[in-house]
Amino acid sequence: MDRIAKAVFSSKYSIHDLSRCRGEGNEGLARFNMPLELGIAIGRRIAAGPNEHDWLILVPENHQYVRFISDLAGFDPKTHNGSVESVVSRVMLWLATRLDATDVPQPDEVLAAFPRFEERKRELVAAWQGEVAWADLILAAREFIPD
Repeated sequence: MDRIAKAVFSSKYSIHDLSRCRGEGNEGLARFNMPLELGIAIGRRIAAGPNEHDWLILVPENHQYVRFISDLAGFDPKTHNGSVESVVSRVMLWLATRLDATDVPQPDEVLAAFPRFEERKRELVAAWQGEVAWADLILAAREFIPD
């Protein structure tokens, strides 16, 4: 929890995809990590002010999020169809509309770099025998940012 809270509190933005909030496995248990992390982000924004932290909520098309977290109804989550292309498009559009946005790449630029990032991530997973530090993933992603 400390690592997650520190990440949210040290970031201007956070993105929360509520796709996995459905029953899974034999027991039909849902994962509520993302709603919990969204709650931390909301708390940060309330504590620090709206200009200090902003968040994007993503939900799959036809998702019934209002049935289990109805307080989000006024925040207009963005929908996606589950594809990488759809998620990247929603995220990049949201980032481009932030007041301090500068030089936000277009979705096609991100999608073009994505396979190279995925390969680098696989290399890191292999090198670390299955676990990769978050900081290493961030550094790997930065390798593919155009100058």
